[in-house]
Amino acid sequence: MAKYDSSLQSQNPISQAQNSVNTAHNAVTQAQSHPSEQLIEQAETAVERAERAIEQASFSHNQKAVDEARADLAEDQAALQSLTPMESPEETETY
Repeated sequence: MAKYDSSLQSQNPISQAQNSVNTAHNAVTQAQSHPSEQLIEQAETAVERAERAIEQASFSHNQKAVDEARADLAEDQAALQSLTPMESPEETETY
């Protein structure tokens, strides 16, 4: 029975949006800790996926959950906008 419940949850657009926002948050946090170009790009991709998931969930009857996911994502988007890639050691060396 638990397997069935888990399957239902994984197909729920709200839970998909929440999971996607959590993934985006983790990616943004990692990019903040190590602001390389690659990690920033990965965070941007995760944020875009979360935006699409929220858009799909917006047709749900649970607007409060959608609004909360949207607000959480907005915080991560703002944090991501402030990041600039650090130069890698290879780029700063002169030969």
